[in-house]
Amino acid sequence: MASYFASLNFEALLRACPGGIAQGLIWGIMALGVYFTFRILDLADLSVDGSFATGGAVSIMLILNGWNPELTLIIAFIAGLLAGAITGFLHTKLGIPAILAGILTQIALYSINLNIMGKANQAINVGQTSLRITSNVDLIWRTILIMFIGVIILMGLLYRFLGIEIGCAFRATGNNDVMSRSLGINTDHMKLLGLALSNGLVAMSGGLLAQYQGFADVNMGRGAIVIGLAAVVIGEVICEAIYHRQVSYFHRLSFIVIGSIVYYLVYVLVLWLKFPANDMKLLTAVVVAIFLAVPYLKNKRTNSFRYAGNMAKKMENGGEE
Repeated sequence: MASYFASLNFEALLRACPGGIAQGLIWGIMALGVYFTFRILDLADLSVDGSFATGGAVSIMLILNGWNPELTLIIAFIAGLLAGAITGFLHTKLGIPAILAGILTQIALYSINLNIMGKANQAINVGQTSLRITSNVDLIWRTILIMFIGVIILMGLLYRFLGIEIGCAFRATGNNDVMSRSLGINTDHMKLLGLALSNGLVAMSGGLLAQYQGFADVNMGRGAIVIGLAAVVIGEVICEAIYHRQVSYFHRLSFIVIGSIVYYLVYVLVLWLKFPANDMKLLTAVVVAIFLAVPYLKNKRTNSFRYAGNMAKKMENGGEE
């Protein structure tokens, strides 16, 4: 045991943390997309695993063909919009359950991504390509600053969107589908819009990650939904622990990104502790399960008769004193 702790290099952990923060910000955009469908729209969308890889594939291939890296992110976003629109069409127009529609789109995107890249993976020469988002250790803080500013701007736009009329209709659809239809809201259009916007954000995140790591892979989106859910759940638990009350959507969106950063810092810590990399998916599943269970167990404890009885005893004893 002593030899194990002696083998750990604390300086190596500190050097790895900036990379974890950068990846947390990149995946935070993906988590925002998952939040839109999972929490606001109340839909389970599994197509994000495919659209994430689509964004990476589109960005890398356009860069290889001489496109500006920043411009490729817009094209990746549009590709994600189309992928989400397909899921929305299958769900709203063909009556396929959302979870199955997402699986169908995800399967189709696997072949589409292979056709976009021509093979399973494509890499760019980072030394000959001017990238602002890069894992280069010497430029990592610049990457973090650019991503931080970009995420703040994106959250502001999303917050503004949720406050206008169409955004209110979008939120109402997720809260109560039947009531929304009775108020004249076309809920099918709202679901299609939400799925398209969600996958657009996910694809943009995929494009950013591909630029950060210098390559795109057809399997780079595998398990992305789990990471997105982990960020959402961790962010919500932290938000509730700090505020204990209702907060604005801007605060909620902020904590989703914070949840993503926390997840990747934990990821860095676990790798530093020399856990097998093959067990990281298992660790992710365990972390998500724990954070999902915390609000339920806390609420159950608060509402239990035993808890109420103990609180009554404390109040009674305090009154006697």
